[in-house]
Amino acid sequence: MNKPRIIGVLCAGVFSFITLPSQAALISVLGGQAYYDDQLDITWAQDANINGLMDWNTANAWAAGLTIAGVGGWRLPNMDKNDDDTIVNCSSGTQAACADNEYGHLFHYGAGTTLGGGVTSASPGPFSNVQSDGYWSSTVYAPEPLDAWGFDFSDGFQSNLNKIERFYGWAVQSGNAGVVPVPAAVWLFGSGLLGLIGVARRKKA
Repeated sequence: MNKPRIIGVLCAGVFSFITLPSQAALISVLGGQAYYDDQLDITWAQDANINGLMDWNTANAWAAGLTIAGVGGWRLPNMDKNDDDTIVNCSSGTQAACADNEYGHLFHYGAGTTLGGGVTSASPGPFSNVQSDGYWSSTVYAPEPLDAWGFDFSDGFQSNLNKIERFYGWAVQSGNAGVVPVPAAVWLFGSGLLGLIGVARRKKA
């Protein structure tokens, strides 16, 4: 086997570690234990009720300590991603505005672009155990710090809830949890191989 062929094989091995995102509505990742939402660029746990009823502080701690298929870094959904203290009602307005509210977008749009095509307790799509009750978000209710925003997956109602009450938690992760980060050493190795290819080509010329 000549040098260019060896380098090509090695490069293919290095870059096979890199998983490029697909374009779809809800993409199964982590062996079906989670779904990547390519509209919001977040990953939802497939099981919408992993830990049962919790108060707000417990729900946040639970999500932060959760691992699914060996992957950590989970959190509760954010209902005010731009931190402007305005909670968008996704039943009206544009999809672009709705993207500020992760629960609202999932309920009203799913991972698509059509209003009314979302995930509810009656129509859960690929998810299991979607409760017809309130879910905690990570978003504090600005006028009253003792409250946080919650979302009901039976009817889409969103309201402030006292943090000591007990509701459900749905774990999400920013980005695609199914994409394995490429270690820095692998990137350096790949860069070195590309450099060798350049040297080989110059010598050949």
